[in-house]
Amino acid sequence: MSEESRTSHAPLAPPIIASPAKRIEAFTGDPNFMTSLARGLAVIHAFQERKRHLTIAQISHRTEIPRAAVRRCLHTLMKLGYVTTDGRTYSLLPKVLTLGHAYLSSTPLAVTAQPILDRLSEQLHEACSMATLEGDEILYIARSATPQRLISVDLSVGSRLPAYCTSMGRILLAGLDDTAFEEYLAQADLQVKTSRTVHTPEGLRASIEEIRRQGWVIIDQELEIGLRSLAVPVRDAAGQVLAALNVGTHVSRVSRHELETRFLPALLEASRELSSRLFA
Repeated sequence: MSEESRTSHAPLAPPIIASPAKRIEAFTGDPNFMTSLARGLAVIHAFQERKRHLTIAQISHRTEIPRAAVRRCLHTLMKLGYVTTDGRTYSLLPKVLTLGHAYLSSTPLAVTAQPILDRLSEQLHEACSMATLEGDEILYIARSATPQRLISVDLSVGSRLPAYCTSMGRILLAGLDDTAFEEYLAQADLQVKTSRTVHTPEGLRASIEEIRRQGWVIIDQELEIGLRSLAVPVRDAAGQVLAALNVGTHVSRVSRHELETRFLPALLEASRELSSRLFA
């Protein structure tokens, strides 16, 4: 039985807006662009926290890369020790972490932020994180969690979340100029996560304008019921938003008032300290 017929009944992962295949096609004609490398990276990115085991058909569906090309990418990644298979589905191996480690060990942003986040988390007794904007999502590049403060969203360095309904994402979107923000709205997949989720272009525009005025944001149960988070920007020497810092908590532990009166000053001070260390 062929691989296609064996996997045709498997549930397909939802397609990604602005698929990797379409983004790769945009570089057609560039003699220096390596399509095979781009496809291999797209295959790696197809795996997610809740989709750790995927078939060739599912990866092809998520990326819109032809199955034959996906199969060759997986074969290569297996030979290099980045992927394994049980004969039907594929999953990433820990060696993939070396790709991210190369960045985290060389960038001053994550290295400098980690002790600041550790101290902030110890001070506030809540998880603190830093993220940058990657397309429609935020990418966690540093995090300090407290074991006694677990939430159902399992987050770590390398995790990704939608930008529009997260506090760090909203801060990073507010840092875009108007043209870039409108381009984001034109192609973003604004799904309703909870009854509180701001998911319309109009609602997001209003939120972004407020963030630009006040310089911080509280996201109250828009990603997940019970999860409340506060975020502030980290700026470079020119005043541009480079990253975002946040603290996440449960509504039963910390009120909005306490976030504003006790947590916000500490988070702003951490942001200023990080910026001064990076750009002094």
